[in-house]
Amino acid sequence: MQKGRLMTDTPEYTPPKVWTWETESGGTFASINRPIAGPTHDKDLPVGKHPLQLYSLATPNGVKVTVLLEELLALGISDAEYDAWLIKIGDGDQFGSGFVDANPNSKIPALVDHSFEVPQRVFESGAILLHLAERFGKFMPTEPAARAETLSWLFWQMGSAPYLGGGFGHFYAYAPEKFEYPINRFAMETKRQLDVLDRRLADHEFIAGNEYTIADIAIWSWYGQLVLGRLYSAAEFLDVESYKNVMRWARAIDARPAVQRGRMVNRTFGELELQLHERHDASDFETQTQDKIGETA
Repeated sequence: MQKGRLMTDTPEYTPPKVWTWETESGGTFASINRPIAGPTHDKDLPVGKHPLQLYSLATPNGVKVTVLLEELLALGISDAEYDAWLIKIGDGDQFGSGFVDANPNSKIPALVDHSFEVPQRVFESGAILLHLAERFGKFMPTEPAARAETLSWLFWQMGSAPYLGGGFGHFYAYAPEKFEYPINRFAMETKRQLDVLDRRLADHEFIAGNEYTIADIAIWSWYGQLVLGRLYSAAEFLDVESYKNVMRWARAIDARPAVQRGRMVNRTFGELELQLHERHDASDFETQTQDKIGETA
């Protein structure tokens, strides 16, 4: 495989004493990157008929929440019904005033739970998973040791995935130019993380033990989809098939009907029959996918 350009192939960069934002960084998502927070425009969030209102996009972080909601519904928990509204991050929807009120960090997903007298916002995907799991008493063990293990792996994902996404994914797939140093740096870390998972799954059916939990949902949405070839077109580059235990686990979770439905919600790319831009009722999976309503994102 041909090596990327070395950092030394370009003029050496000397950082200024004080960094200032003068030009876009280039690459995918450059138009929405900025060094300040807060809204850029006024826009209220829509509110549907269910207590749970989700504002999201089917990135790995968004998929975590819709998978959990569909898993809860598959158990017959009708109170987990939800409205899922599409947030087009490429258009800057996350900087609307309503979304910033729901998540001051302007990142998807954001949940507003209207089950309370005063609607409760919940942001950060891990916090949303924990909120829903504890509220409905599912996919989160109550026995202390199992709970601690599940939380440890949940937060492992939250801390590790930025190296996969913002690190490896950015420099391998999204940066305006490919450089060998950052790609090697973050490929090494991504493979180390896959090895952590592979060793864990060598003698455990699921991440936290023998029970399917929110730790599996969180980690699968990133690392499961990575090894299944759905992120960054990097499966061959990372030799994912060599992580046999991760592959076994990823395929088993991918086969779950609730996971298949969860992947479709707020999805705006790929096969039209797998794109359900908004989800307001279980019947939407049969009637509102993009192949049936004849629209594109």
